[in-house]
Amino acid sequence: MNKTELTYAIAEKANLTKAQAKAALEAAIITVTEQLAKGDKVALIGFGTFAVTEKAARQGINPRTKETIEIPARKVVKFKAGAELTDVIK
Repeated sequence: MNKTELTYAIAEKANLTKAQAKAALEAAIITVTEQLAKGDKVALIGFGTFAVTEKAARQGINPRTKETIEIPARKVVKFKAGAELTDVIK
């Protein structure tokens, strides 16, 4: 499912126009992105939790040259599915 298909599904299930559903989805995505950029968690009860974690710097190997390289530390977004979502997909 892509973003357009998700917008149509939201419009149908929430009895909204496609424009309203698109605006709501965009607002949700922007809000989640802003909170994660601040370093906050976003917990959607029954669905899951989005959180930012830090990965430490580490050694890696360039597969082309087999040379050892330094991979810098970075932040990544992690998602942990909630219990209800996990039960539905089992």
